[in-house]
Amino acid sequence: VQLQASGGGSVQVGGSLRLSCAVSGGTFSSYAMGWFRQPPGKEREFVATISMYGSSTVYADSVKGRFTISRDNAKNTVYLQMNSLKPEDTAVYYCAADLIFRNRDPSPREYYYWGKGTQVTVSS
Repeated sequence: VQLQASGGGSVQVGGSLRLSCAVSGGTFSSYAMGWFRQPPGKEREFVATISMYGSSTVYADSVKGRFTISRDNAKNTVYLQMNSLKPEDTAVYYCAADLIFRNRDPSPREYYYWGKGTQVTVSS
């Protein structure tokens, strides 16, 4: 299974970005999908996760109300819409896939497949 994240970039405070993660090499609807991020000098942290058919989502407290995770199983793609961005959202963002959906904040160790990250920089 290969994951390719895209859509990162530089944006000012209050702006928006939409990240995409295209998945290939597996049956997309078999996988729960997650977004994680790694701020400079810090450990990788959970952002959001979505169940196999999109019926359930979980968000980190720090992004609730600002970020929305969604998926399009016909396009084998998961998205992260990020609004009202803050400087503390600056990080490398990673998408991940796993056969198990966890209806809580998962640890990065609980995801098996990972894509390369995409940089998001929020400046004031």
